Amino acid sequence: MSRTIYKIAEYVLTFFFIITLNFFLPRFMPGDPFTFLSSDAGDVTVTCSQAQIDRYKSYYGLDLPLKDQYLHYIGNLFTGDIGYSIYYNDDVVRIIGNRACWTVMLVVVSLILSGIIGTIIGSLSAWFRGRLFDRAAYLFLVGFSEIPAFLTGLVLLFVGGAWLGWFPLSGGIRPFTEFSSVISRTADIIHHAILPVLAMVLTRLGDFYLLSRSSMLTVLSRDYMRTAKGKGLSKPRILFGHALRNAAIPVVTRLFLSLGTIFGGAVLVENVFNYPGIGRLMREAVMVRDYVLIQGIFIFVALSVLSMNLIADILIRKMDPRIG
Repeated sequence: MSRTIYKIAEYVLTFFFIITLNFFLPRFMPGDPFTFLSSDAGDVTVTCSQAQIDRYKSYYGLDLPLKDQYLHYIGNLFTGDIGYSIYYNDDVVRIIGNRACWTVMLVVVSLILSGIIGTIIGSLSAWFRGRLFDRAAYLFLVGFSEIPAFLTGLVLLFVGGAWLGWFPLSGGIRPFTEFSSVISRTADIIHHAILPVLAMVLTRLGDFYLLSRSSMLTVLSRDYMRTAKGKGLSKPRILFGHALRNAAIPVVTRLFLSLGTIFGGAVLVENVFNYPGIGRLMREAVMVRDYVLIQGIFIFVALSVLSMNLIADILIRKMDPRIG
């Protein structure tokens, strides 16, 4: 019970630190939202007078001292009020909700695929340790894991999209299209998501491969594995029925703890493929210094990461009761 209370307190303090950092970081960037609203550069066509800017600052509380702004920000969070986007002139929760489904789909699918594929290859590599399969898998997967996700995405975009023409060059769905059925719409979404998912899977495979290989080598050296071999059990049953179950704990942990890093990879990949998710929204919000939207995005990411960490902690203790 005391450990549970300690973990909850740890997560609460972490979240408080994140939202505090989340408040100050955007305000330390050069410029402010109203500078961009009043600029005729790029796609911005609205020019605000000084009186309008003053009204905006008063409405968003940006004319107050920084301390008062922070207290106002914390108070609104406790009431569930994330705020209203300065640039997009819409509720932040609604904006993030419309974009989050695209990012969550990319993150979940790529994380599951990289976890499953990496674990299977890592287990086989441990079983065939020192052989050609082990050496080839190690070289290929570790090499790919060292390449940044955005660079892998650029190569896939050039080859699969521009050169071969098999996949769309950008977007998450064909624009201005009336689909004949839900199936055709889903198929188009999947078609657009293949390259971004593949880019994220390739950059995460190495981590799961190395972890499962190392864990499997440890398990295979245990006495009960020698006993299973002595009983004449088939190799697939020994590997996947006995060894993998015991070697899966660190893999499950990494699966959930990888959410933070894979969200970072999604930010870059989405911008490479112009994918309509949180990553592209974050870039847009930073470019126009939309403080309120930036804060909302970071809160969403922080809650997602902390939630996955908590789930990982619970699952680990369920899978291995020896962990207190």
